[in-house]
Amino acid sequence: MIKFFAFTILMVSSWQAAAVSIIIKNTKNEPIANAVVWLTAKNTSEKITLPSTPYSMSQKNREFTPRILVVPQNAKVEFPNADSIMHHVYSFSEAKTFELKLYKEQPKAPLVFEQTGVVELGCNIHDWMLGYIVVVDSTIFAITDDTGKVELTAVAGEYKLSVWHSGFGDISNVESEPVTISSTPLTYKVKQAIIEQIDFVTDEFDDYE
Repeated sequence: MIKFFAFTILMVSSWQAAAVSIIIKNTKNEPIANAVVWLTAKNTSEKITLPSTPYSMSQKNREFTPRILVVPQNAKVEFPNADSIMHHVYSFSEAKTFELKLYKEQPKAPLVFEQTGVVELGCNIHDWMLGYIVVVDSTIFAITDDTGKVELTAVAGEYKLSVWHSGFGDISNVESEPVTISSTPLTYKVKQAIIEQIDFVTDEFDDYE
């Protein structure tokens, strides 16, 4: 009886979600910050549970905040304008094409992002503004820190690991590979070179609206 009880505990615990560390490195074996990482379970028909409140991609100090937003498929995203000037947010990306014409404060309704992929954002008024919404087929995702690391919570098993970075030469090109998730940390080395990106100093444009 005791042996059966112990086996039951072991079997139940094996299905519990646990934290797993994943480190993303570039072609030079250096850690990559700001890489989007997500896990998609194999052979699952489970529907993605979406939050009741929309995700938010705001405009503040003439920048998109956050610069990179990760959302699950079919999520709603709102675009509040925290600046005192108007913005004109748009995207011509295949995953989501839309246009929010000149507005202040809050557009009337959030947008639904039905298709997975990378959505590149711009502003027709402020050319230097650039942001990304990465729509994924999962709720297990994060963005790497300065050490190239993410901590994801997942049940042990077989997954597809996907990685994206805004420095990819083709920003629509997501890298993926099958992985086995356990308590053992994983390291993934991207195959694409990372293009160095320039951060614009918006103070130079204080008089530009």
